[in-house]
Amino acid sequence: MTEQVYACIDGSVSTRTVCDYAAWASQRLSTSLTLLHVLDKESYPVAADYSGNIGLGSQEQLLKQLAALDEERAKLAIQHGLHMLEAARERVKSDGVANAGCMQRHGDLVDCIVEQQGDMRVLVMGKQGAGETHPGRQVGTHLESVIRTLHRPILVSTGTFKAPERVLFAFDGSQTSRKGIERLVSSPLLTGLQIDILLVGADTVEHKEQVKWAANTLTAAGFNVPNTAIRAGEVDEVIQHYCQQEKMDLLVMGAYGHSRIRQFLVGSTTTSMITKSTIPLLILR
Repeated sequence: MTEQVYACIDGSVSTRTVCDYAAWASQRLSTSLTLLHVLDKESYPVAADYSGNIGLGSQEQLLKQLAALDEERAKLAIQHGLHMLEAARERVKSDGVANAGCMQRHGDLVDCIVEQQGDMRVLVMGKQGAGETHPGRQVGTHLESVIRTLHRPILVSTGTFKAPERVLFAFDGSQTSRKGIERLVSSPLLTGLQIDILLVGADTVEHKEQVKWAANTLTAAGFNVPNTAIRAGEVDEVIQHYCQQEKMDLLVMGAYGHSRIRQFLVGSTTTSMITKSTIPLLILR
């Protein structure tokens, strides 16, 4: 089965941006796009089975009414989701993706996403889910769970869409970080874009050699790597400052191995990083 881009649609404020970045990724990768809407079992439970309570005399009619209400609520949730998917399909169509697929599932969001990863090339999700508050400041709990669970690249959209031109790769010199560089080389997703390389750490000979390897690998593959940097400090603060200072459009980071980046991404600082970021993040898995 051909790998494709999946986009999580939930009706939140980030849905439009998710659609735009998903369409961008689909076209860059020359692959199909599927819009996924999951009726989360906590927010939209299926109709309950009250048969075990039948026989409670005067309460029997009430239980039947409750069951009917649950069934109607489930039907409305399905219809609402289908309308959202159709609106999303129109959005990506206007972005240049003519034949996006639509998929609706019922259950745990993370489980549903993991079930699809066999033919998933990239997953696009918003920073914040439909049930979250304080737009732009919080990170959805589902997103954190997906980052920890999924073994596919995750593009976290934020703000309004801007086709990336300047990309920052947060590199730490580890073997897993090198694999991230090699994955970029083998993918057309960022071909032709400017890629800066930043290593957060001491300015040592070893770190200079590691950054040089990353730059040479990308350059040899035809990538434009105009800037490399080694800066000391806290990972999240240094990366955010660089992105703002150099006006980056996309941040690429790894989320595997046992490096500082790994500890940073899957630890408590994950929320801080994604919350503070004003540009999308491509998290490599």
